Amino acid sequence: MNPLILMAVFGAIIIASLWVAPRRASIDGFFGGMTETGQAPGLWTLVLSQVTTWIFARSLMNAAILGYYYGIAGTLAYAAYYGSFLTGGFIVGRLRETGSVSVQDWLGTRFGAAGNGCYNLVIALRLLSEVFANLLVVGLIFNAVLAGSGTAAILIVAVIGLAYSAWGGLSAALRTDVLQMAVFLVVFGLAFVALIVSPGFDLAGIVTAPGTAGSYNGWVLLVVALLQVFSYPAHDPVMMDRGFIADPATTRKSFLHAFWLSTLCIIGFGFFGIQASLAGAAYEGELIGTWSTMFPAWVFGALMISLLVSALSTLDSALASAARLVVEELKLAPRSLNGGRIVMLGFMVAGTVLTLLGNATLFDAVAVSGTASMFLTPVLLVGLVMGRKIAVWSYFAAFGAALLGALAYFGRAWSVFAALLPDGHKYEQLLAICVVVLIAGFAAVLAGARRG
Repeated sequence: MNPLILMAVFGAIIIASLWVAPRRASIDGFFGGMTETGQAPGLWTLVLSQVTTWIFARSLMNAAILGYYYGIAGTLAYAAYYGSFLTGGFIVGRLRETGSVSVQDWLGTRFGAAGNGCYNLVIALRLLSEVFANLLVVGLIFNAVLAGSGTAAILIVAVIGLAYSAWGGLSAALRTDVLQMAVFLVVFGLAFVALIVSPGFDLAGIVTAPGTAGSYNGWVLLVVALLQVFSYPAHDPVMMDRGFIADPATTRKSFLHAFWLSTLCIIGFGFFGIQASLAGAAYEGELIGTWSTMFPAWVFGALMISLLVSALSTLDSALASAARLVVEELKLAPRSLNGGRIVMLGFMVAGTVLTLLGNATLFDAVAVSGTASMFLTPVLLVGLVMGRKIAVWSYFAAFGAALLGALAYFGRAWSVFAALLPDGHKYEQLLAICVVVLIAGFAAVLAGARRG
């Protein structure tokens, strides 16, 4: 695809996003997503915002890459994470029944400031990883269509994304998400139709494809996703923030609609990776280079626009959640527009620096943060669902086990962890880590639990 056309289309989407962003910013809109008239967002604003921030560029690439290597098993494994909308909606509903207005509110009343600190550390790292990973995909795309342009593209998108995010905060993110999701659905829908009507497409072959590396590790990863799917949404501030800004009925419906819509999009994008494996295409440049040789220019361009739009839509939501975290939860900055904007600037600068350091591992960030969040599974099931009081030491023990597990996966090549982990594929090691983390977490929480 002509890089000038790609840049022009993406530039038009950015201009349209700036145009639909709120003209006036209020503190309640910036941190709470209220409209200019002080109303909560409607159902489909919430749905489209939830979906577009969760099928972000990193996720689309992960689904395609896992499909390429492990066939339908890999794509289904990644799609299983989108069951988080069901578990996340359940968690939000139970939290709201207790009168809590956030995860931190519930944790703080039971485990104090230190307990909240553990949780906030995990979600701060997740927000930083979202900024980093989506800017990284922007760089990969522009390097693929115009060699050497990746760094400039990263810097431009970082500045523009920060500009409209810092103007309106969460209210800007919600409004621009609707536009960006609409563009994504149209563009990706056209590319997907082109895929399934192409002469080489075979649905039976897609759903039985083993991938280039065999399907076994894809099924292993599916088990990992199922183990993590309860805690995973609870450590995602973008999803949790949207669970407390509308009435309970609207919120519950938004999570259900977001589940089926996002799952279909992820599986659909995974088909492009599976098709590449069936066609015998060589893996190149996170599949971006592969697609450029497989598909007509307009289909390749549609895929790239889909990725760029999803990256842009996630950046503003991640920055809005970062501002709310630091200002409203940590109270490290004043609850003002400038206070929130300074936080956004800090996260964007940090994420951009990490991107420019050259780390291109996309799925590992998901695996590490997902493992670190698993301390929430026993805490929420025993404390929130079963209504038991949990000793503070139990909470910290579960948190320590999850953090150690995340570190073990991140440093699986280090001698101290390599000696303990099973000798196998990294997903087999991840599965073993998740099982141990859950066993240790439940043992600690149940040992320190009592009836309320």
